[in-house]
This record gives sequence, structure tokens and C-alpha cells, in this order.
Amino acid sequence: MSAALPLTLTGDTAAHAYDSVARISNEVAGRLAARLASETQGEVLFSAPDRGRYATDASIYQVTPVGVFVPRSAPDVKTALDICRDMGVPMVPRGAGTSQCGQTVGTGLVVDYAKHLRNIIDVDAVERTAEVEPGIVLDHLNAALKKHGLWYPVDVSTSAQATLGGMAGNNSCGSRSIAYGNMVHNVLGAQAWTSASQLLQLGSYATSSGKARELGNYVRSLAEELHPAIKQMWPKVMRRVGGYNLDIFDPQSERPYTSDGSVNLAHLLIGSEGTLALTKSLTLRLSELPRAKVLGVVNFPTFYRAMDAAQHIVKIGDGTLTAVELVDRTMIDLSLQNPAFAPTIRSALIDQPAAILLVEFSGASKAELLPKLKRLGELMGDLLLPNSVVEMTDDAPQKNLWEVRKAGLNIMMSLKGDGKPVSFIEDCAVPLEHLAEYTDALTEVFRKYGSKGTWYAHASVGTLHVRPILDMRREGAPKMRAIAEEASELVRKFKGAYSGEHGDGLCRGEWIEWQFGPKINEAFAKIKQVMDPINLLSPGRMVNPPKMDDTRLMRFAPGYKVIPIQTALDWRVWDVQNDPVTEQTSAPGSGGDPAQGFAKAVEMCNNNGHCRKFDAGTMCPSYRVTRDEKHLTRGRANTLRLALSGQLSGLDAADALASEEVKDALDLCVGCKGCKRDCPTGVDMAKMKVEFLHHYKARHGYTLRDKLVARLPDYAHWASRLAPFLNLRDKIPGLAALSEKLTGFSARRTLPQWKTQTFFNTAPRGATRAEVLAASKPVVLFVDTFNGTFESHNATSALKVLQAAGYTVHVATKTIADGKHLCCGRTYLASGMVEEAKAKAREVVDALLPFAEKGISIVGLEPSCLLTLRDEMLVMGLGEDAHTISQHALLLEEFLAREAVAGKLEELKGKLQAVDQPILLHGHCHQKAFGAVSPIMEVLKLIPGAKPALIESSCCGMAGSFGYESSHYEVSMQMAELSLLPAVRQQPDAIVVADGTSCRHQIRDGAQREAVHVAVLLAQQLRA
Repeated sequence: MSAALPLTLTGDTAAHAYDSVARISNEVAGRLAARLASETQGEVLFSAPDRGRYATDASIYQVTPVGVFVPRSAPDVKTALDICRDMGVPMVPRGAGTSQCGQTVGTGLVVDYAKHLRNIIDVDAVERTAEVEPGIVLDHLNAALKKHGLWYPVDVSTSAQATLGGMAGNNSCGSRSIAYGNMVHNVLGAQAWTSASQLLQLGSYATSSGKARELGNYVRSLAEELHPAIKQMWPKVMRRVGGYNLDIFDPQSERPYTSDGSVNLAHLLIGSEGTLALTKSLTLRLSELPRAKVLGVVNFPTFYRAMDAAQHIVKIGDGTLTAVELVDRTMIDLSLQNPAFAPTIRSALIDQPAAILLVEFSGASKAELLPKLKRLGELMGDLLLPNSVVEMTDDAPQKNLWEVRKAGLNIMMSLKGDGKPVSFIEDCAVPLEHLAEYTDALTEVFRKYGSKGTWYAHASVGTLHVRPILDMRREGAPKMRAIAEEASELVRKFKGAYSGEHGDGLCRGEWIEWQFGPKINEAFAKIKQVMDPINLLSPGRMVNPPKMDDTRLMRFAPGYKVIPIQTALDWRVWDVQNDPVTEQTSAPGSGGDPAQGFAKAVEMCNNNGHCRKFDAGTMCPSYRVTRDEKHLTRGRANTLRLALSGQLSGLDAADALASEEVKDALDLCVGCKGCKRDCPTGVDMAKMKVEFLHHYKARHGYTLRDKLVARLPDYAHWASRLAPFLNLRDKIPGLAALSEKLTGFSARRTLPQWKTQTFFNTAPRGATRAEVLAASKPVVLFVDTFNGTFESHNATSALKVLQAAGYTVHVATKTIADGKHLCCGRTYLASGMVEEAKAKAREVVDALLPFAEKGISIVGLEPSCLLTLRDEMLVMGLGEDAHTISQHALLLEEFLAREAVAGKLEELKGKLQAVDQPILLHGHCHQKAFGAVSPIMEVLKLIPGAKPALIESSCCGMAGSFGYESSHYEVSMQMAELSLLPAVRQQPDAIVVADGTSCRHQIRDGAQREAVHVAVLLAQQLRA
């Protein structure tokens, strides 16, 4: 096996770069890597896994690049351009890698702007302009602009990850384009290098000079010559992003590119997809941030009526209408199946609509907007749909519903099985008066080819996203071609645009000539020739593109196969096939996956990049620290997919799964399960890491640290007897350093302190099994290793609180006493010891099943342990018994919140004393993943005077044993410093609540503050 390259080749390693890269790739790649390493400050990534991770974007395509370059500065981009020109190596610029049509993949050098080139160069609040580097993310820009009362209004659904450079290259549009226009309407200027390294200053044509003026004159002459063809062939809809913007000199759009009719040469680059120049900076037109918004959700009994109504809705509002967005029944159903979205989507529904339209009005105040909602209701009455509007005037419900709508593209991709909604005609744009007829006809086309489409998006401008379900492993490509041919005829019939939002790329490049005709297509080639005569920049796009159905360019190319493996966990729920019309899936295990469902679970990642977000939520903490693609959920999923399909160094799947390449990618995965909740397609990387560790450790063996962590539940009972001796590690100088050498636990980190007296070795003060089974208010307390051994006061407090609330409490024990306590198996899973974890889980099932069968709640304290009963324990082959227990397993706060709603906590509430200190809550990652943070807030509010505030944080950085390990200490602390520790330090007088053992430890080490379990706070507030 070839040795993996270092993460970054630098000047120090440049001397060896040629040999290393040439050995695993070729001579050109070796020379290119060596020059980049020696002549730039950027990161040079040429290993097989790195190239594989950048071979895909959010499209169906996969093209492996020669290498990847991550520039640290704009001069690095210029130097890389010079090097590539000297060597004749193409360049492919890339932002977030979320393109739908394959714009950001290619055989040349992929240049990743997103990691470092993300600065705001200047903001002029008076003139409402901003100059930015191309790698900045839209949401990050808008967060910085908020203090000025401004925003950049091209509000794309991927705003949490989309970069401005990528948006410019794509001419992105967004949900509110009816009010603000597309990217091209909101760019004032650009600095960009041609392939000859000429830095063009592109802006107003009237004031341009030099090379920019020459370019403008040339394009103007082409436009004048082609005026008849432009008039005849150019789509007149605003949503036209195909081809180059030759019409800047002969405007055809229903919305002019400039407000005064002038020509801006920067608009030549907008929508050019990196084929004309490499962007250095963009100057943007900003808009005033709306002070108020209201939302009317119109429920329709049929899809057709929703489409027909759009043309009437856009005529109301008197300039305040900012969006009309569609969500169809399929997406409604998928949203209802997602625990993160279900409550929000339910709030928008009246009965069971076939479709809903989100109609937004924006203005100076809600008072002036409320009549608009009334007018919307009146309009629907006129259209014979009275009482069909759900009015949302509060900001929070509106924001939540927009988040569901934004996730629509990815929600659609959550369908299990090989058939997936495929993007290739999804953003055709037609005039609104033809929208209903067009969607009706296209639905018939899908039916003709044995498929169906899920519709959503921009009803306001006639651009409805639709993806027919196709199996791209088998006969998807020819069906895609046939559907595209018929869809194009409909677009022509209704005088629309074939490419209305997501660009051309590998998917729609060949349709440019179909749309514009041979003369205009030839003019596009001439523009490319003038700006990039050596065809260096993203070749094979826009000009001389490939066929859209060339399967050699696809992720599931001819010969793609999954190599058989024997899995440790049960992945059969993913091993299914689906019916493209009904979307019903076959029985688990019937999908034909040689990897027993593991490969299909990995392949659920469609590269949408949702894991790149930095806003509220958990996913993905290691990426937030490193900003490296390989430490992203998407990067890890791609690495696993490459391994399982034999695309990593030619290894078979078993060897690849146990390889250092995969280990390197999964090393910083903290098992937070943020992806389990936040990933729209359901990628659970924490569970996938358990599967990987099983294979890797079986091949390479377990370290002492692995054994100490995994077997903690087995030796804790006798180790507690040696507490004074074991605790010397953190008291005697030098012992921590020695311990680090022996065990790998960081000397800079204190370890949990052992106690001689624990919850487990004192007589339980709860009820017997018989007593709890006969009680009127029964509950079972499941005490984990950590709270029972190291922080016994948490378990004691929980018992006290439950008893104070009038419950008969039984402390769960093994059915056969052996001096040890029950264990969920979590520590074993963390080290890849799946068989040992299964044995522990079986003991839990045997002990708890009688209570679960009686409907008695099983309450736990440690989120990662208790929630294992609702997650991993279900994939250990324990059958229906495990599922029965999972249905009754609750965290303490979940149980108390539920009981409070049922009116069963009046006794407890009467015993709680008031608190006058602020309360800060940090949610454990698994609590967030399972929607168990809100119950903590509800329980804390039971305390008189309590006003808890939630710390908006990602993972604390400890993640079980992760933060204790010397190899991960720095990353652990960086995670904590992102938001958690600063928030704790800002309120020194606050009570800090954190239910996770490792979370409390991180807060103690990092902020020198004692955080408490919610059980402890409740117990402290009980009247004596």
C-alpha cells in the first residue's frame, strides 16, 4: 500500500513532494505538487483520499482531479495560476462544492477558496456596498452586515454554506428574487485574473479602460452583430442563467441588469462558472434589511390549483411581496418524518393539503403588512379557496418554516434505496401564466418513464425545482436523456429557459446551443477564446461540453461496485430498494447491498454540504475548527464510499475500511451525532465510525487506552477501592506526564476523580422490582457508570427528586448479581468493541424488559448512555425486545417535562424554592440530536424565578474520551472555545447546567467553573 501523503505539502516538504506524488499519481502531478509546495503558502493536497473527496459536488458527477490546492491568500491564487499555465494543467475553482450540475469537479487542479479567502475587504454602509473575497459564506457576510441594518439579499437555500464566489459563478437567485433579482442584479464590480494572469478591474463599461475596455468593446461588437438572433432566441424570463451574459449590451431579461440601463462588465463573469477568469474580489450591492416580515401559508387541495394561483398572488402586495415558495405533498410528508422539521411543518397545515405556498411580505412594520395578509386571504376566497391561509406574524415561526423550505432540496434526497431524485431539469423557468400547464405536462412525462417528481421552490418567478426519481446505477442515464429531451420541448413551447437557477456545468452545458442556437453559441466560444485562449479555466464547460449522460463522468460510473464485507452493526434498514412512483421501500435487507446496507447508508450523502454550516446546531464540530474537507461529515462519507467501492489505493473493501486513509478521515469525528439530527439525508457518522473502528481495531489491535476506556464499567467497582492511590495522578508532579506516555491521556487534562464510596456500593434506597411493578406512579432509574461511580451525587439527587415528586423509584440492577452495575455498552462502542457492547446491551435488555412491557418509564442521567438505548442498541441484533425498551427510555428531563404536561408534578413544584441566579444551559450533543434540549428548559422553568438561557454551542469538545486524549487535546479546546467557554466566562454569577459528564469536565478545565446536572439543581432547590 502506498503511504499517505501529509495533509499539507509545504516548502519544508517540497523536496520530497515530487517523489511522493509521482509515485502514486504521475510525473505531471509530482512536478505540480512540488512547485505549489515550494512557491506558495497554501495547502497542497494530492493524496488519493484528498483527490477523491474533491472529485464530487452535490451533482451526480465524479471526476477525480490531479490535485487540490487550498490558497491562503490572493497572491497564492495568482502564483498557482502561473504554475498551471506554465505546465498546461487546467484549474477548477471551487467554493462550498454544493453545485447541482457538476460545476466544481474536473480533471485539473481544484482550487478551494472557502477555507482561507473569506474576508470582508470593505463595507460602505452609506453607499450600501461591500467588497469581499470569493470564499466568504453568504450567512457569514450577512451576520457581519446586520449591525449596519443591511444584508446581501440573494437568499439561496444553501446560505449557510454557499460562498459568494460560487454564487457569482453560478448566477444564483434564491427565494426572494422576485423582490431583489438574481446575483447578476446585485454585483457592481469584480477583480479577476484571466488565464494570462492579467488582473481585470471589471465594472461600469462607460468608465472602463485598458484590457477591460477592450473586452467590453469586443463583446459589444458580438452583441450588435447578433442582435436578430438574440432577439429571437434569448429567453425573456428573469430566471435565465445558461450561457454567458452576452445580453448586457442587448438586454432581454424582464428585469434589467442595472437600474439605469447602463452596462457593467462584471456581469460577464456572473454565471460563467469559472470558465473565463479567477475571481480575486467582488463588489456587491447591499439592501436594507427588512424591519418586519409576515408570512401567509396558503393550503391547496390540488397541486394544479397551487400552480395556477401563483400568477395571481404575485400581483398583490404593492411592492412588499418578497417571496412565493412552493412545498408539495411529497416534501410535506418527508418533513413530517424528520424530527427536526415535523413540529414546524405541522403548524403550517390545514388538514392534508396537496401543496402549500409560502407567501411573504416585507416592509417597515408588521402593522403595515397585516393588511397584505388580509388581501391574500381575500384573493384566495376569490379563487374559491376561503379559509386556506395560515397566518404567521411572529418571527420565530416564520424563521423555522423557512428553514424547512431551505432544506427542501436535501429533504428530497432522504429517500432510501438506489432510486434518488436526480437534478438535471429541476430549474427550468417558464412564464407564470404557463406554470400550471407546464408542471402538469412534465408530470405526465415522468409517469411515461415510470417515475415521479417532487416539486418545490420559486413559484413567484416560474422556476420550480423538480427531480424525477431515477436509479443512476442501472438505467438512470438513458431515462434522464429521454426525460430531458421531452422537457426541453415543453420549455420551448412555453418560451422559457432550460437553465433557470443552478447553471450549466457538466449536466446542462450541451443544452446551451439548443437554447441559444448555433450563432450565439459560437459567440460564447469567442468570448471564452478571448479571455482564456489556452482553455486553462474549467475546460469542457459552457464551451465544448460533454454529453449530460456520459456515465464515465458519474459517481456511479460503469463498473462501480460495492465490495462485500461482514458488518458488526445491523444496517439492513438502509439495504432496500424503492418504487420510483409510490416511493415505497422494500423490506430491510432486500436491497442487494454486498456491504449489508452499510454502503447504502454511506451513499445517502449526496454532498449537499449542509454539514459546513456554522450557525446554531451541532454539526460538524471538527470542521468548525479545522475547516478541512476531510474533517467534514461529507468528506468522511466520501472517504467511506471510496473505500467500500475499492477506489482507495486499489484496496478491497475490508482492507480499505481498516486503512490509515479512512482512520485519518474519521480521527476527529467526535461522535456528537449532530449529523444524525441535522443532516437532511440522515447520515449518522457517529454510528459509521463505530462500524469502522470494529474493522480497524480487528486488524490493528487495541491500545491500552482503548482498553481502559472500553472496560471502565467492568473494573470501576474495584478501582474505586483504590481511589486515593489512583487520584495521585493529578496531585503529584510528573505523574500526569508519565501517565500520558503510558496511556495517551493528556497531561494537560485532569481525569475524573475516583471515589471510595459510590452510588453503587451503598445500599440502594429505592423500591424493589415487585414494589415498582405494583406501584401507581412507578419509574425505573437507570444509573450509568459515570454518574454512579464518579459523580454519585447526581444519581442520589435524581432519586431524591423523583421520590419528592411522589414516584416509586426502582434502581435498575442486573438480573443476576455479580458485583457490577448495568452498562449500555457505550464505552465499548467508542473503542470498536461491538461484540462486548452487545453482551452489555443484552444484560440491559434482560433487566429492563419486564418494566418496559408494563409501560414503566426507564429514566437515565447521562445522555450518551441512556440514548444508546434508543439508538445503537436497536442495531445490535437484540430484536423487538430492544425496541420495546427504547420506547420507554427517557432522560430525566424528558420524563419530568412529560409528566409536568400531564399534571403529575404538582407535588414536586410545591416543594421547589425560588432561585435568583441566572441559569445557563449547555446541551449535550446527544440531547440535541434527539431533540431533548427543550425538555431541560421546561424542567428548569419549574423552579420559581428561573429564567434559563441556552448557550448556542456545538460540541463541548470532550466527546467522551476524545478530549482526554493527548492527540486530540488541542482540537478539543478549540471546539470548546468556539462558543461554550466564552459564554460561560461572560456570566460568572450564573448557575451552569450541563447534563453530560464530559461537558461538565470541559467547563471545569476550560473555564474553572463547576457545572451541575439538572438533577442536582432540582434537588438543591427542594425545601427541607
